[in-house]
Amino acid sequence: MWHGLTFLVFTLLGSSVLDAAQAINSCEPTPLYETCEIKITIDEAAIKQHPNPYMDIQLRGEFRSPKGGRTLVMPAFWDGGKQFVIRFAPLDTGQWDFRIISNVSELSGKLGSFIARPARTSGFLQVHNLRFWKFTEAETPHYWMGDTCYPFASIPWSLFTRLVDIRAEQKFNHIRGFILGNRNNAARVLANPKTPTVEHFQELDRRIAYLNQKGIIADLIFGDGDNQLAELLPSRYHRERFIRYVVARYAAFNVTWQGVERFEEYKQGRKLLEEISRHLRKWDPYSHPRSTAAVTTSGSLTDDSWMDYVVQRSSDQTLATVEYEITPAPFVNIEVGVESNGDLIPNGVDSDTLRRRLWNAAIRGQSITFANSRTWGAESSQVDVRFADSVVAHQMTHLYDFFSQTRYFDLQPYYQVNGGSAMALTFFRKHDETPRGVEFIVYVEDPGPIELQLPKHEYSVSWFNPVDGTWIDQKKKFKGELFTAAGPPDSSHDWVLYIRREGRKQSMNKSFLLAWRKIQPKKIESRVSNLPFNIQLPDKNELVVGSSFQFNATLKKTGRIARKMQWLWLAEVAGSGIGSRVLGTAQFGEFTIPENLANHYPATLGVRLIGIDGMGRSYEAFKPFRLVKK
Repeated sequence: MWHGLTFLVFTLLGSSVLDAAQAINSCEPTPLYETCEIKITIDEAAIKQHPNPYMDIQLRGEFRSPKGGRTLVMPAFWDGGKQFVIRFAPLDTGQWDFRIISNVSELSGKLGSFIARPARTSGFLQVHNLRFWKFTEAETPHYWMGDTCYPFASIPWSLFTRLVDIRAEQKFNHIRGFILGNRNNAARVLANPKTPTVEHFQELDRRIAYLNQKGIIADLIFGDGDNQLAELLPSRYHRERFIRYVVARYAAFNVTWQGVERFEEYKQGRKLLEEISRHLRKWDPYSHPRSTAAVTTSGSLTDDSWMDYVVQRSSDQTLATVEYEITPAPFVNIEVGVESNGDLIPNGVDSDTLRRRLWNAAIRGQSITFANSRTWGAESSQVDVRFADSVVAHQMTHLYDFFSQTRYFDLQPYYQVNGGSAMALTFFRKHDETPRGVEFIVYVEDPGPIELQLPKHEYSVSWFNPVDGTWIDQKKKFKGELFTAAGPPDSSHDWVLYIRREGRKQSMNKSFLLAWRKIQPKKIESRVSNLPFNIQLPDKNELVVGSSFQFNATLKKTGRIARKMQWLWLAEVAGSGIGSRVLGTAQFGEFTIPENLANHYPATLGVRLIGIDGMGRSYEAFKPFRLVKK
């Protein structure tokens, strides 16, 4: 809900009216995390002095919290004509005092205040305990379940609301899409980078407000791939103004920032994202989560220290496992595949395959985002809401319901399993090295025998059907340290094994502490003498860009733990500013050296091989090469 406060700014001839306007120093009381709008009308004299309000007028509000004297700064946005708006969401209950700062002298220094009431929502999204998500209000955990509708900002309103209503009923709580809508719409909105089409953003205002009212967070993408944003806004100054404008309009809503689509396709993608992040950090007082979409993974940008979470676009289970273990951040997989409906599209798969990919991502600690070929609106495809009620959309609801009854905000990948992929909540008591088990989840993609090592307790055992969301409970509890099963209840599809100490879990749920254990970044062993493998191939000193070479890692040990090693090969040119790229995720094979690793040749190429063994321990080997062009 929006709440309004209006200031009228006139010339000296209207000074008496100005004095009356100054007396309006409070808007109607506003609940926490909801928007209070301070509307400002600029007079003719100011317009003559600043003929392009979007570019020329500087205007912001400084808001002082009633608790602790904290001050938040929110820029105003131009809303067409003589209108400016400061859209602010309070974070603390009580009276907020604010001051207007502007290069319009008649306006600068004006004071006001408003009352913030208790929250009606859970607040804004933030990273929790290194790996997870929670809302700011009352330690409320958040299980991210996203959908994709790239042109949500430009499709007809009736189509948009129908799609959102269906997704809300299906328990989706994120929708990602382009701020500028589809490509044709984006070109129209920013045809003149000095004066964007304000009507587009006014329409986007109500769409993001509608999403939030439905409990859905907007994952906002500033630009499409293929260098779109850089071409629409080639001037750094215009980009800064645009980012500030977007932040001013949407930071008071519940949003995340997702940079650009496929940043690797930008000529200077890494530098552009650093530029965007600087503006976000400067102007977004709520520090909404920041990342960027990628062709494969944004993990190579974590060293730049501006990302709050890593975005993957991959169904590669090894990439998901290894990056999760070596990168201390939440992961969001925006596209493990697209439910194709028979359409011939890149990464399109049938419903059964997509469900399996989604579960494989979720069991590896990733938040997941869904895509359907008839509702995602990619490229020039149309959004057809009739396909919103698809098979996998319903199976996403089953997945959400399953994890919602777990302590998903405490779960970590668990490796002491055969026959499936697992997550678990285990912990150690103070001064006690004996592990305690609470719950264990095993995704069994291919039904067969299962072995699961457990701390010795008595456990309840159930099977969950990810196809239809039904449960089969095992009447007899299991007591011991090694759980074995010949397989799931039937072998016609994938299953989820759920083993837990229900009483212990419910007791933990009553605790005022959200996290039962603090997640610590894992150390990567890189000492050559301690590595269980070495890089055997390529055995050349010089590699050629665009060419393929045989790669091979040789194991020094042959035990079960070493044989379960998972691999990630990365390549990066030192000093290029481009970042690393994934070469492959197998112990050996033929990998191609990407052509966009360096700006100048010859260059020094560093190849990193990261291995995760069967106990989840991380190792890293490194080998330098001379990189040349043909």
